[in-house]
Amino acid sequence: MTSVAAIEPGSIAPDFRATDEGGNTFRLSDYGGRSVVLFFYPKANSRGCTQQACAFRDAYERFHDAGADVIGVSRDDTDEQEAFSSQNALPYRLASDPDGSIHALYGLRKTLGILPRRVTFVIDPSGVVVHAFDSLMQLDRHVQEALSALLDRAPERRPA
Repeated sequence: MTSVAAIEPGSIAPDFRATDEGGNTFRLSDYGGRSVVLFFYPKANSRGCTQQACAFRDAYERFHDAGADVIGVSRDDTDEQEAFSSQNALPYRLASDPDGSIHALYGLRKTLGILPRRVTFVIDPSGVVVHAFDSLMQLDRHVQEALSALLDRAPERRPA
């Protein structure tokens, strides 16, 4: 695990209020009782972010089967998020954070003061961060890390 975000595993995930790509307001706490994969990406419709978002899209059913909801967060406005979601058929919610307040809650300052961070958090049903992965360049590994964290924590299923 690579974790250099200010919010470390074992911490309570900061609650936030955001507007999604459809203009709907929601809070992270609305997901209480379910795991959440919260991934921060630098810029909608950029090559790397499209690759990352589509990797989460392609694994969406696996996340759902593991009992997790997926939320993407970037500093893009809701119109940009809506276009990004539509163009890529993203089945999960995208939170717009144009003022950077959600990024700040999670301690995500820009790398070298200029590059937005790409960090994925896995939050358990009680709101505790159980995993954090920070890598600007290992795009597909964000999905692998999140799925591994969820599956490692999943209760063992035994035949009846």
